Amino acid sequence: MANNWENSNQVLQAICPTNALKLDDMNQPSVMVFIPAFRLCDVLSTSDTSIHPAFRRNGVQKDGFWFGKFESKMYNGRAYSRPNEDPTVSMNQDQFVAQTKSKGEGWHEATNAEWAAIALWCHKNGCEPFGNNNYGKDARETTYKARKTSDDSGKTGRVATGTGPVTWSHDGTLAGIWDMNGNVWEWVTGLRLVYGEIQIIADNDAADNSCDLSASSTAWKAIRASDGALVTPDGNGTTDGTVKMDWISNKCVYSTTITTKADTGRGCSFKAVTCDSTIGAAAKLLLQALAMLPDTALTGEGIDANYGGDYFYFNNGTAERCPCRGALWSDGGHAGVFYVSLSSPRSYSSTIIGGRSAFRQQHTVQTCT
Repeated sequence: MANNWENSNQVLQAICPTNALKLDDMNQPSVMVFIPAFRLCDVLSTSDTSIHPAFRRNGVQKDGFWFGKFESKMYNGRAYSRPNEDPTVSMNQDQFVAQTKSKGEGWHEATNAEWAAIALWCHKNGCEPFGNNNYGKDARETTYKARKTSDDSGKTGRVATGTGPVTWSHDGTLAGIWDMNGNVWEWVTGLRLVYGEIQIIADNDAADNSCDLSASSTAWKAIRASDGALVTPDGNGTTDGTVKMDWISNKCVYSTTITTKADTGRGCSFKAVTCDSTIGAAAKLLLQALAMLPDTALTGEGIDANYGGDYFYFNNGTAERCPCRGALWSDGGHAGVFYVSLSSPRSYSSTIIGGRSAFRQQHTVQTCT
């Protein structure tokens, strides 16, 4: 069986050199895409040459990570990245985490840091992908181009993974990652909202199998607004001087205080998200690196200042809310790689929410130049 997979992998890499069949501990394959490490200054307007946090784990810089080419399909309680599958839905975040982790060392549910790194690369390179955001097609397309796998009131709902056109790939090529725009929401880990306070697990530590991702984990840290340092939260979303989400003039505004808190979902365009004067430069840069704040200073050929019209949705009035990315088949122009929803508890499951596996790279590097 291993030789068969080796032959298949050789064929895959001859066509898509950055792709590989990665085997789990049961020798079952997933199609994965390698994302090589890059610096903040490579994808943002900053001059900061620090490595993007997706490529640092437990304080050690990595040369990249493997990301599922396709949304997850569960077989025998394990998450696989394979083409032409109806993506698995109706499981909560912890279930996706457990069934991906069960594949063996290195396998994990995609983290927000990893998703953000890919989204920022897409934006910088003018490659924000299309996808199934308009009942089987992209809102900017005129024909249905993917294989239907579910029905939504007589219209196309979910479509089979990777069956859309190449415009649905993150880099616009056959070698890219499919369906990061629409189809189904995807759980990501390592970031959450607690009564409006942004909390993260440092760098890409959430990709480590030994990292405690539970709601009560001590790995969760708040972001100090003055300098971007990570600090222990008070558990109530009221940690002094940390980054929080306020709602002012019908948009999300990061601040150290919340003037308008409500246990309801509210949203605005991703482009409209901003900070008040209490948020320092380092905290802003971290938010941008995590694709939680637009980089309005970034310009260049092909860069879409409107971030594809992507949306931003959150609930700042209740306990833990966990992120989903990308949107679903009916979100139209709001869907995309920068759309994040922080409105659901980790226990929530729905026919519109799925997930994606990733595999952590074992190699380390000393510098990124």
